[in-house]
Amino acid sequence: MSIILQDLGRRYNREWIFRHINCTFSYGKKYAILGPNGSGKSTFLKVISGSLSPSEGQIAYRSALATDISNDAIYPYLSIAAPYVELIEELTLKEMLDFHFRFKSYLKGFDAAAVVDFLQLDKAIDKEIRFFSSGMKQRLKLALACCSDSSIVLLDEPTSNLDVAGERWYLSLLERTIGPDRLLFIGSNQEKEYAFCEETLDMLSYK
Repeated sequence: MSIILQDLGRRYNREWIFRHINCTFSYGKKYAILGPNGSGKSTFLKVISGSLSPSEGQIAYRSALATDISNDAIYPYLSIAAPYVELIEELTLKEMLDFHFRFKSYLKGFDAAAVVDFLQLDKAIDKEIRFFSSGMKQRLKLALACCSDSSIVLLDEPTSNLDVAGERWYLSLLERTIGPDRLLFIGSNQEKEYAFCEETLDMLSYK
């Protein structure tokens, strides 16, 4: 899967969040989307995910077989974890997994039991998510994104609410789930979240 941006821009009212991005994100690579708070990282990831339309320019998605995928049809190919993506807190962990994986397939090597085990939340399987700590919720968001069989994975501020042990868990999750057949984006301003990425895009360069 590759994503091709041609003169891409997004604005709110008269203020441009970013403009004139020309870039190709290639299959199998890891990209860090960088910039301080308010620089447009989250907006950029929303445009990449198709949840926001660009204000100018074009975005094209191309499969590994060189077939173009329309913006309306990109959803099955991507997964996302971000502060603005909410969990259904009235569901238990088991119910949340059942609900999520009605719409996504499990990544090869995973099923519900394997995800719960990797989350280290075996004792919370029947607990409602509203009773989870902020760190438990963040791990669940990351696991839902990374353990889904999607070609594109977008993670915005991935270690939010994670302690030191949680940060190590995050890195082990990526090591286990992000292989050469996936395209990874990480929106961040903390090097510990993206130090392993091969390429970066600085949002301040596109103002």
